[in-house]
Amino acid sequence: MLLECLHVDGMSERDVEFSRWDSTEPAVHLVPLDWLKPHEEILDKNVRQLEKMTLRWKGYTKPLLVDSKTGSILDGHHRYSVGKNLGLRRLPAMLFDYLDDDSIKVEVWPASGLDSLTKQDIIDMCMSSELFSAKTSRHIVEAEVPPIHVPLDVLNQED
Repeated sequence: MLLECLHVDGMSERDVEFSRWDSTEPAVHLVPLDWLKPHEEILDKNVRQLEKMTLRWKGYTKPLLVDSKTGSILDGHHRYSVGKNLGLRRLPAMLFDYLDDDSIKVEVWPASGLDSLTKQDIIDMCMSSELFSAKTSRHIVEAEVPPIHVPLDVLNQED
């Protein structure tokens, strides 16, 4: 059930509107898929498996984690790819003021080949035309990521 809308100006060439999905806290919003920006490659095998499960469940059961100012995907690249494959218009997301929010941290996966990553590195990659290798970054969030079930037909609606 949609409860309210959050309007954010100046994030892209157009205004972005986020619809709040339910009354749980922290809030989960439905954001336009075309506003989201990845920073990592995905593993095709993982996307195929997740797509099968998403179709079986007829919806999304976990929100993406996204920077509220840029649309940068912090966690959920495979869920984003499934949404693109299914032609969805919106995806469920928890929104964070990533650069200023100390409750979300970034680390590198041990096999990534990198010594460290900063939040600004993540944003910069999202804004570029390039991507880190899959499983480069790992985000740790203090907030609880709530279980959800957002039906695919809702995610296919314009608003």
